[in-house]
Amino acid sequence: MKNLTADELREMYLSFFESKGHVRIPGASVIPENDPTVLFTTAGMHPLVPYLMGQMPHPAGTRLTDVQKCVRTGDIDAVGDSAHLTFFEMLGNWSLNDYFKKEAISWSFEFLTTKLGFSPDQISVTVFKGEDGIPADDEAAAIWRSLGIPDERIYRLPREDNWWGPAGTTGPCGPDTEMFIDTGKEKCGPDCRPGCHCGKFIEIWNDVFMQYNKNEKGEFEPLGRHNVDTGMGVERTVCMMSGAATVYDTEIFAPIMAKIDELSSPEPGGVDPETALRARRIIADHMRTATFILCDPRGGVKPGNIGANYVLRRLIRRAVRYSRFLGIAPGFTVKLAETICAKYKHVYPELEANLPSCRADLEAEEARFNQTLDKGAAMFAKVAEQLKAHGQTQISGKTAFKLYDTFGYPLEMTLELAKEQGLEVDVAGFEEANRKHQELSRTTSAGSFKAGLQDNSAVVTRMHTATHLLHAALHRVLGPTANQKGSNITPERLRFDFTWPEKMTDEQLKATEELVNQWIREAIPVTKKMTTVEEAKAEGAMALFGSKYGDQVSLYSIGDISKEICCGPHVENTSELGSFKIQKEQSSSAGVRRIKAVIGNLS
Repeated sequence: MKNLTADELREMYLSFFESKGHVRIPGASVIPENDPTVLFTTAGMHPLVPYLMGQMPHPAGTRLTDVQKCVRTGDIDAVGDSAHLTFFEMLGNWSLNDYFKKEAISWSFEFLTTKLGFSPDQISVTVFKGEDGIPADDEAAAIWRSLGIPDERIYRLPREDNWWGPAGTTGPCGPDTEMFIDTGKEKCGPDCRPGCHCGKFIEIWNDVFMQYNKNEKGEFEPLGRHNVDTGMGVERTVCMMSGAATVYDTEIFAPIMAKIDELSSPEPGGVDPETALRARRIIADHMRTATFILCDPRGGVKPGNIGANYVLRRLIRRAVRYSRFLGIAPGFTVKLAETICAKYKHVYPELEANLPSCRADLEAEEARFNQTLDKGAAMFAKVAEQLKAHGQTQISGKTAFKLYDTFGYPLEMTLELAKEQGLEVDVAGFEEANRKHQELSRTTSAGSFKAGLQDNSAVVTRMHTATHLLHAALHRVLGPTANQKGSNITPERLRFDFTWPEKMTDEQLKATEELVNQWIREAIPVTKKMTTVEEAKAEGAMALFGSKYGDQVSLYSIGDISKEICCGPHVENTSELGSFKIQKEQSSSAGVRRIKAVIGNLS
């Protein structure tokens, strides 16, 4: 087993798969384009969905490898333990209807043993055992046996453990095989196996085999094409290779943790060591994630109250909350962002390029939230005074949750303050209120994001083409500085963010809408060709997200109206859009405006 840095692991992985005929492609933005099913890019497969589904060929070919920045916040409340992260890097190799299980599994085994240096005896694997009329993945099990993994270390597990997808209610899906490293610890019991949380087995890699399609009847049928989608987490692998106790103890987090310690000035006899350790980890994780979101080349996500903007705000505010446990003075978020950019700028140059705007956003949000926390402190003092006046000693769960939900006080902070005042807190009541709140949030989220690209491709395709016409119209009406900063498409509407310093006038909005409708009526053909970024720019094409492009790109042209590098999908003729109507124009963030619009004839 080799002790590797993150830089060494990334290069080793990408070079290995290049030697197997893969083309190295750049990772995509953490802010997904035209996919309403997710707020952020949560896996390496998200940017590649059109190619995995066979909607179009990938410009780089059928064998790809990359490092994808990912953000997952579903377990945000678990961050602070030894393993959970909201931002991570995912190494991946991809087969787009090219090689399949034999090659994927064999190369995974080869990389683990010859490159990372694990002994075959340390490796245990899981495969799909068969369920709901879908046969067991005996093929994967046989391949593992042929590589020397004995049956007793091949675990057959159900769909909840060894199955991926579909991303929506229908679409491509299939079994996976997961690889685990045995740490040498004793089993926790007779049922201990890979996937157990006792720490004996640590997952290091996952190979997904997309070979089925789930149809509208809920039936699984052969897909007609086969893809391989793999994933290996950089942070987790570096942790395992270095022998570190947690991901926070690796070289990846070292400068961030050092800066937190430098800024900390806890009061003597303050918080207990366990709370302080958790606070350090939460601040480190959340500020790393917030910095990558704010510095993303696609832009468009700022601290706010809805969707991705709210997630970003929550990350920053949780970091600010926990900074008070450590006695960190205001202004720390910018200092940590600078440390994070210095750590990663050689891998992701957009961090340094966008650091000035990141600084401004962090300064404003931190100052705003510190005012809210001060109001919470005043509320707590008032509650404590009233309780003592009436001879009561317990803060209700409802009050504790209000301090958390409205003023940002985590339960730990309320408990610490209560202890100082000789009060208790109804922890069970708080947990019940929090549970009800989380259930409501999940229900609301499911309703907001139930429809996605995979299930509404015709509608989304039309909406996406409309954003190109809108972009071109804004250039005609406002000028060349009105450039796209982000977009989001659902089956109901399109949302388009662009740089512009002030509210558009009614005349400008009318002119923009009329231009788009004129081009729709003119029935202009939409054409596509494969080319290089340099050649596309030479033709006058827009290429706004430079870091995400590969050697070969798709250039979409709409007559002489629009020419943009884009992965699609698009209609074949503008007449297919029917009509275009702007519903709303509003501010998105400082210097960025947002248009919401719909198109007609969608049936």
